[in-house]
Amino acid sequence: MAFALKKRGPSTFERAADGSMTLMEHIRELRTRLFRASLAVVAGLMAGFWLADPAFLVLKRPYCRLPGTTDALGHCQDLLALAPTTGFVLKLKLALWLGLIIGGPIWLYQLWAFVAPGLHRHERKWAYAFVSIAAPLFAAGAMLAYFVVDKGLGFLMDSGVGGLSKQFEVTAYIGFVTNMILLFGVAFEFPLILLMLNFAGVASGKRLLSWWRAVIFISFAFAAIATPDPGPFGMTLLAAALSLLYFVAVGVALLNDKRRGRGREIYSDFSDDEVSPLDLTPEPVEAGARVETVAPIGVPEPVAAPAPIE
Repeated sequence: MAFALKKRGPSTFERAADGSMTLMEHIRELRTRLFRASLAVVAGLMAGFWLADPAFLVLKRPYCRLPGTTDALGHCQDLLALAPTTGFVLKLKLALWLGLIIGGPIWLYQLWAFVAPGLHRHERKWAYAFVSIAAPLFAAGAMLAYFVVDKGLGFLMDSGVGGLSKQFEVTAYIGFVTNMILLFGVAFEFPLILLMLNFAGVASGKRLLSWWRAVIFISFAFAAIATPDPGPFGMTLLAAALSLLYFVAVGVALLNDKRRGRGREIYSDFSDDEVSPLDLTPEPVEAGARVETVAPIGVPEPVAAPAPIE
């Protein structure tokens, strides 16, 4: 018994890529993607609500390492809550953060599946590479922020006025730690912006390297303004990390330029709106080889007239 195979039509991705989808179909697809992303965040929120207590203990650990915050048995004293709803609201906030992290692969995929059809194939390839680099960079920034909080709290307490209790208000303390983690994680994405400019052909590696003075100054100014820690430890560490990442990104950009053959063109060092100098000095022309004199062609001998016919 023979069965006829039904021909499969183009997928949603293919129809969106070739432009055959209507506006209403794009809106319906966006609604579907948002609904699936919301379900992922809600599922992550439920899991995060269960993991909120262990996460709170991890965030509380730098506070417990301060001198005078533990009793004789080594138990860390509790943080201060000023309202009856403080504990529950704080748990919801931590659960939401954890939900966004746990459901990140799903809602990021839904976002990517909606945007990717509008990109060319090579653009999608570079986007995969940038996303795979962005996650480790954010994680590295978060770990550096946790280290800064762990080492910076003692400096802040020792540098302040004496006679103060080390019992912190829980909302202010957790907000301080999470803001540091978010700030460091986002700041560590700075090299990706430089690499995007280079891979898109907007700026060459040499041009990026010429900005090193301004980049170092902006890194220290940004760290001084944006870091919640007013001490010099966190500011210096963040600025030094950003400067190091900048030089790493420039190195990758120079290798990319070498791979693509950039930098050998005459006008590669000039921007699109910059007038390049004109060299009006004519190039010397080599003298041609001397042509030997050709002997004249000999005059042909006269041909005798034919004899008359009798």
